[in-house]
Amino acid sequence: MIIEMVRDDCNDQRTLGTMTFPDGFSCHTLEDPVRDGPKVYGDTAIPSGSFKITISRSKKFNKLLPMIHAVPGFGGVRIHCGNNQERDTSGCILVGMERDASDGAYLQIRNSRDAMREVQPRISDVLDRGEEVWLDIITPRVTTEESFALAV
Repeated sequence: MIIEMVRDDCNDQRTLGTMTFPDGFSCHTLEDPVRDGPKVYGDTAIPSGSFKITISRSKKFNKLLPMIHAVPGFGGVRIHCGNNQERDTSGCILVGMERDASDGAYLQIRNSRDAMREVQPRISDVLDRGEEVWLDIITPRVTTEESFALAV
């Protein structure tokens, strides 16, 4: 299975996107900012590319969570619940069912647990069948004059 994640709204504080599964289910994503140059620990989105996903026990959360493998410059990258880039990401991908603009430009996502209740079983079911799961992360290229906020 290939899960597609398209980043559609990036700024210097956070990165928003949409994660879409082959069956049509989609949810919003929230990450640290996309940065050119070296990774900044706990404050950089993972690079665009294709990454294998498994499910394993997270030491931090003490539960089974999707893990993203072979991310250059990163270790222990997970998909998990959370609403706020500053407090919850640390280089991981947060999923939610809604975007919240109540913080102005510092958008958050909401209903994260609802999203994880959809995301994790889809990944588990495929892995349980002995198939692989991959995440394709796409960051559209834009010029500095263009807005990075594309219609969702």
